[in-house]
Amino acid sequence: MPNLLHRRAGRMLTAIALAAGLALTALPAAAAPTAAGGRVAPAIGVHPHYRAAGKPGAAGDQVLFSCQLPTAELPCYGPSQIQNAYRFSPLYKAGITGKGRTIAIVDAFQSPVIRDDLALFDQTFGLPDPKFTIVAPDGLTPFDENDPNQVGWAAEISLGVQWAHAIAPDAAITLVLAKSNEDADILSATRYVVDHGLADVISQSFGEAEECMDPALLRAQHQLFQRATAKRITLVASSGDDGAAQPSCDGADLIKAASTPASDPLVTGVGGTRLDADLETGAYHSETSWNDEFGASGGGFSRVFATPAFQRPLHLPSRGVPDVAYNGDVFGGVLVAFGVNVGPGTGPGSFFIFGGTSAGAPQWSALSALTNQVAHRRVGFLNDAIYDIARSPLYAATFHDVTTGDNSIDGITGFEATRGWDPVTGWGTPKAVTLVPCWP
Repeated sequence: MPNLLHRRAGRMLTAIALAAGLALTALPAAAAPTAAGGRVAPAIGVHPHYRAAGKPGAAGDQVLFSCQLPTAELPCYGPSQIQNAYRFSPLYKAGITGKGRTIAIVDAFQSPVIRDDLALFDQTFGLPDPKFTIVAPDGLTPFDENDPNQVGWAAEISLGVQWAHAIAPDAAITLVLAKSNEDADILSATRYVVDHGLADVISQSFGEAEECMDPALLRAQHQLFQRATAKRITLVASSGDDGAAQPSCDGADLIKAASTPASDPLVTGVGGTRLDADLETGAYHSETSWNDEFGASGGGFSRVFATPAFQRPLHLPSRGVPDVAYNGDVFGGVLVAFGVNVGPGTGPGSFFIFGGTSAGAPQWSALSALTNQVAHRRVGFLNDAIYDIARSPLYAATFHDVTTGDNSIDGITGFEATRGWDPVTGWGTPKAVTLVPCWP
C-alpha cells in the first residue's frame, strides 16, 4: 500500500539552513528512489547551495534574519511580512484573530521538539502562545532521528503548526498524529478528528497521485469527507510540489497526475506561487506561479472525480485543482523554528526557510478559522463560496489573480497560469481583509 510520503506534497520542506548563522553542507533526503530529472521522492529536498541567514536580531525588531534584508540572495519572510502581504493585519486590528475556533493539523509520526519549536517561534516573532493540544488516537510512534522519513514529517509538523498559528494567532491548534504515513493510518487520524468534532477546519499538507491510493481507501476517504462536510468542518489540502506531476507509485519516476486529498471536490486545494513583497514591511508587489529548482505548483485534473457543480461554469473535463494558491517558493519562503538535529549547526534553537504548497494549506486553514469567527459558526465547505466570490464583481477586491508562469516539470507538460481560474494557481491568493467577511 503506498505511503502518503511526506511528499509534501512533493518536496516541500526544501529547507535552507538558518541554523545559528552557520551554513549547512547537507540535509537528509527521505530514503526513496531517485525520480526523473534527478529529483528525490518523497523528500526533504535541498538546494545545492546552502545559505546562512544569521541569528535572530533583538526581540521586537521587524527584520530579524539576514534573509529579510534587501541584499539577501535567498529572501525569506516572517509572520508580519506575510500578514501584511495578504492583508491580514487589518483584520487583527478589528479583533478577527481566530479566537474561539480550532484548527486541526493532521500529520504522521511525531516531533519531540514541537512544543519548544512553537514557543521559540512565538517568542521570536512576538506572537501569543496558543492553546496547543497533541492527540495520537492510534498511539504515538517513538521518534527515530535516524529515519529521514520521520525527520521529514517532524519538519512538516513544525511548519504546519507554526504557520497556522501565525495567521490565526488566537485560534486553538490541535495536532493530530497518525502512527505512520501509511494511507490507512492517515485516514484513521483524520477520522478521529471528524468523529470527535475536534476542530472547525482540518489542514492536510500531504498527498500522492490518485492512482497510488488503494481505491477502497480512496472511497472511504471521500465518505469521511462527506461526513466532515455535513458537520460543517472545512477541509484544506496542499496540491503538490511536482507541478502537473506526482511521484509514481514506486517512487521511481514522475507521472502526470492530480494529488489526493486535494483533488477531492469536498477539499479546498492550495497551489503555490512565488511572492514578491517588501522584505521588511511585507508590502505586496506581485506574484507568479511557482516553478523553479525547488519544485512547482501542483495542479491538473482528476481521473477519479467528475466536474463538481461549483466548477461546471468553467467547462472543465473533470475536477480541477487547485482551487486557490499561496506563497510556496523557497525563494521567498517562510521562517520556521525546527529543533531536530539534521546536520552540523542544527538542533534546538535552529530556524530554516521552508517552502512548498505545504506552507499554504495551514495558512488557508487559518484563514478559514478567521471566517468562522466572523460568522460566529463553522462555515464548513469553502469551495462553493470561493467560486461564487471569484465569479462575481468582488473578484479583484478579494483575490490576487496570478496570470504568469506554468507547472510543466521534468519533461511533463503542465498548464499555463491565465486570467481567472487555472490548474496552476486556481483563483489566486487571498486579499484577506476583503475576502474573510464575504462568507455567507
